[in-house]
Amino acid sequence: MDVSVDCALFGFDGEALKLLLIHQRTAEEGPLSEEELQMALPGDFVHEQESLEDAASRVLHELTGLDNVYLKQFHAFGDPNRVKGLKDQQWLRTFREHPENRVMTVAYFGLVSLHDHTPRASSFAGDAEWTEVGSLPQLAFDHDDISDLALATLRELLESKHIGFEMLPKKFTLRQLQTLHEIVLDKKLDKRNFRKNVKRMDHVVPLDEKEEGVLHKPAQLFTFDAKLTQDA
Repeated sequence: MDVSVDCALFGFDGEALKLLLIHQRTAEEGPLSEEELQMALPGDFVHEQESLEDAASRVLHELTGLDNVYLKQFHAFGDPNRVKGLKDQQWLRTFREHPENRVMTVAYFGLVSLHDHTPRASSFAGDAEWTEVGSLPQLAFDHDDISDLALATLRELLESKHIGFEMLPKKFTLRQLQTLHEIVLDKKLDKRNFRKNVKRMDHVVPLDEKEEGVLHKPAQLFTFDAKLTQDA
């Protein structure tokens, strides 16, 4: 049995929550036809002398160029029937040395701000792109299950572990913070109550700065100080 890692990397661009997907090739060379292409979460086998965390970091570094991505292990997927369709089987036969081996995968979710970088394709991908969470295609293998559970875990930990700030720029407005929460939690929040709660948070630090280059009235900027969180 082989062990792999798969990574559900979420990003926020100020308007939508997105998931990083790769175009999984089912042919080694040449242009990809629609029949030869399916989408998948980035992942790879764990090398013999590599920890699970190092493998997940390596996979995301190949796609993003980042070394400091927030990563959290959240589940293991070991269904013997993880390989479900003809495209999955063809991909394994093309790119894996032992395509018949059962593979157990350890799943991570990661968080990044989309203000800072653009993804790039890995060795197993024709391309890589950010896709809105509400418009995801059917994914390879059991990656639909992985992405669904990753989103549920993100929603569960968003407020209690202060992880949403990983998807915001270093300086953000309260409007951006509320929009992020509404999109991740998939519900509208009362503006006055939300801001009242934020003002009680020592780790959301007001700055003597305002937005620049906006058409509306510039809003005050804030930053996140992890050292001031209650569970630090």
